[in-house]
Amino acid sequence: MANGWSLLVSILFIAVFCGVSWFASPKGENQTIWRSTLILSAFACWLMWIITFLAQWHPLIVPERDNLRPQYQNGPVKPTRRF
Repeated sequence: MANGWSLLVSILFIAVFCGVSWFASPKGENQTIWRSTLILSAFACWLMWIITFLAQWHPLIVPERDNLRPQYQNGPVKPTRRF
């Protein structure tokens, strides 16, 4: 099961990646385009991951099923042996 360390590790990873992208982007007239493309795409991927992670880690709505058949109301049915 995931814990809070996943958030810190992902933030650290994205920060390192953005720092490397800033300094390792190719020099020239397109340097700004390279930097912004790499950093914005990394941030967008991280943002999508963090939204999905938090939605599963602390769900806002607890799933409830009320349309179960009566034999399944109190848990799964235990199989009976038939010979």
